[in-house]
Amino acid sequence: MEDILRRINEETGQDLALCFQCGKCSSGCPVADSADYTVSQIVRLLQLGKTDEVFSSSMIWICTGCETCGARCPNDINMAPVMDFCKQLALEKEIEIPERRIETFHRTFLKELRRKGRMHEVGLIMGYKLRTKDLFSDLMLGAGMFLRGKLKLLPSRVKGRDYRDLIESVKGEKG
Repeated sequence: MEDILRRINEETGQDLALCFQCGKCSSGCPVADSADYTVSQIVRLLQLGKTDEVFSSSMIWICTGCETCGARCPNDINMAPVMDFCKQLALEKEIEIPERRIETFHRTFLKELRRKGRMHEVGLIMGYKLRTKDLFSDLMLGAGMFLRGKLKLLPSRVKGRDYRDLIESVKGEKG
């Protein structure tokens, strides 16, 4: 039980032992109604060492990382990096993920980041569409964004920085 809390603290800098379950994180969470657990319930499950429930929950995948929970927490606990850490552990342990499309997006996002060092929306969209085999569902939306100049065909380059060391430091992620 303490092992997971220690690892979370070491990896994310968030001390979940400080949480006294006030519920402010959950009451402000924009995706709480779409998930199986609230943010405060995820914290409590982690405090109790119930990692199987956490790693197989939809909440860690639905979390957008908006950091509303951290802004509302009286103890300055920000759950966004904790949710990311839980995603990483779930992937490492090859846990069955309830939100397959979100996992696919997550993997596609990381692959695009590894390839270019930054996000290129068209590459992300194309990779995601090819992986999900859902090629045409929102084609008109994408065309409209392209025509308004919101999507660039070619990515911009990262200059003067070697991002590969940073990317290599990400543990447990497979493209």
